[in-house]
Formats: sequence, C-alpha cells, structure tokens
Amino acid sequence: MNDLDLFSDPYGDGRPPPYERSGRKDKRRARKRQKQRRRNGRAAALFAMAFLVAVFGTGGVLGYAWLDNRRNPPDYDGDGTGNVTVQIKDGATGVKIGATLEEHEVVKSSRAFVKVYNKETRASSIQPGFYQMRRKMSSSAAMALLLDPKSRAGNQITIPEGRRATEVFEQLSKKTGISVKEFQAAANEPEGLGLPPYAKGKVEGYLFPGRYDLDPNGSAAQILEQMVSRFNAEAESSGLVGKAREAGLNPGTVVTLASLIQAEGARPSDLPKVSRVIYNRIDKGMKLQFDSTVVYALGKRTLTVTNKDLEYDSPYNTYKYKGLPPGPIGNPGSAAIEAALEPKEGTWLFFVTTDPTRKITEFATTYEQQLELEKKFRAWQRANPGN
Repeated sequence: MNDLDLFSDPYGDGRPPPYERSGRKDKRRARKRQKQRRRNGRAAALFAMAFLVAVFGTGGVLGYAWLDNRRNPPDYDGDGTGNVTVQIKDGATGVKIGATLEEHEVVKSSRAFVKVYNKETRASSIQPGFYQMRRKMSSSAAMALLLDPKSRAGNQITIPEGRRATEVFEQLSKKTGISVKEFQAAANEPEGLGLPPYAKGKVEGYLFPGRYDLDPNGSAAQILEQMVSRFNAEAESSGLVGKAREAGLNPGTVVTLASLIQAEGARPSDLPKVSRVIYNRIDKGMKLQFDSTVVYALGKRTLTVTNKDLEYDSPYNTYKYKGLPPGPIGNPGSAAIEAALEPKEGTWLFFVTTDPTRKITEFATTYEQQLELEKKFRAWQRANPGN
C-alpha cells in the first residue's frame, strides 16, 4: 500500500473518509430544513389567507356600518321631554344649528338634523334668538319647533341710538323683569363686563344700540356684558382705536364726541356736519353750548332749557365749561362714531333743530344766521307747547 492508498483509505478498512460521511449528514439536514421550510411556508400562507379573510370580512362589516351611519345618522324618536333654552346665533348655518342642538342634547346627532334641514324648504327662515326646546327630540320635531314662532323666547329688544345708560336699564327691566337696581348694581361692578380700558370703568357710551335677543335666564350683568361685547366687536371692525390714534385722539374721547353728535343730530346725514361744528368751535376756543349736555347733567329729557338750567354747575354743562364733557352723554351708534372720526368739511359754527317733528336741522356760520334759526325753533315751540 503506497502513500496514496493510505491517504485515500486512512483506516485501511474500506470505510469512507470522515469528510465524506460529514457531507452526507449535511445533505440530510439540508433536506430536513427544506421540508420544514415548505411546511412553514404552507402554514404561513394559510394563516395569511385566514387573516386577509378576517380583515376584509370585518372591514366589509365596518364599511357597511360606516356607510349606513352616513346614510342614516342616529336620531331620536318623538317630541322629547323636559325643557332647555338654546340660542341660535345670527348667520348660523344648518351645520352650526345642528351642532348647537347636539351640544344641548336636543338631537342625537347633528348629521341627522342637517339631513332634515337640507330637505326643509323653510329652513332659511329660522330666526336668530333663544328657543325653548326639549331634550332628546327627533330632528324633525326639533325643526318644527325652530319654525314655530311660539317656541321663541319673547325677549327680543331694540335699543335705539343715543339712549342714556339709565334709559337702557329701564328698557331692559321692562322686557326682562330684572329690576333697574340690579342693572345699576351690575354697572357699578364693571370688572366682568368686558369694558375697554378707555371706558374707565363706565358703561355710559359702551352699551351699543341695536337689536338683541336676550337670554331669558340671563342676569343683569350678563345682559350688559352682551351689549358691551357688541360695542367691542363694532369698535374692532371699524378700527376705532387705530383711526383715533391717526386723528391724535383717545378712543374714549371719540366715543364722548360721538355721543354728542348722536344727541344733537336729527338725521344720519346731519351727523358729519354736527361733528364739524364741534371741531370748529373747539379749534376756535369757543364753548360748545349744547343743551343736550345740560339736560344730561340734570337727568331729564326736554327740548326746553331755561336760563336757570344753564347755570347748573356740572362739568357736563358745556355752557359753563369749554371743550368736551368728561364722558359720553349717551350710547352712540356706528354712524355717529364714524362721523366723530370723519367730520364733513365746512365752516359751520352753529346749528339748530328748527323742526324736531320732521327732524330738520339747519346749520350756520355766523351768529346772525344762528339767531334767525333760533327764531324758527321758537316758532315750532309755540306751535307745539309742552315740548
């Protein structure tokens, strides 16, 4: 046996060498692993198929439920029970109304209400205001109540331009049943009313005139806060603060000026002219000499001001003191505020409402012209005694 034979058969008994036996074992192991992978692959495929069936099956159920919810949103049955006050704000859309009703548990879902709203031809006639609704109503029943004028709380009120705070309190008291004293007490605690800083804690001038839907459950403070909030919104939209700054005026001064314009101007077209008279008289160092400021100081309403009245000592008496009074003498509207910031060009120094019945105001540049206008007013007074 040569070395080659010994190398080829190291054991000399004809058995295969160790590396050959090891190769066979590896092949057997590889075949086992391959079979195992095939079994695992088949199991994984079956599991994946089962998973997909489950997912798509559940998805189909969920998808159908979602679609059904969209087509048939949840809704209550019947006319509901109990009472709840709901406010529908000006300009509210069907979606907004539905959300408000759902928030107050009037309807089960806003989508159900919107579906009814979109089918109702009278839906656009729903008025802003407070409504007495019931809880857990069907959307159709809720729509019927919103369209029924009887369901509206009867607390709609219109505050005219130029009313003094005390007059506003009286008007609000008659409408709500809340005493004038309660409104006065609320005005004397201005911290929670939202007054702008230039109001200096006074509500006079900042109870914005206009139409209001009053909360039938609201307090005196809440109602005044609502009116002040309207003023703030108007001031923001008109750029009051910025325009006052451009004119070199404090915003509070503008409101005071506007209150005088509102009190003295009979017609909207007169307001910018009245504003110019005020500017011109102040520029010339003249006293304003407005009867409206005197009767405000006296706490009365009259077109007849006596010489004794003119002697009343008050900083609001513009016959005794130069310049503007220390604060507003009423609550002006938007047109008067605009006129205060943008007076009409002119040389007028005087004006007289010569015919209050027809709201005719005439303007003059000279004192002689003023005297002629006063004669016209005296003639009106003689023809209308008691005014």
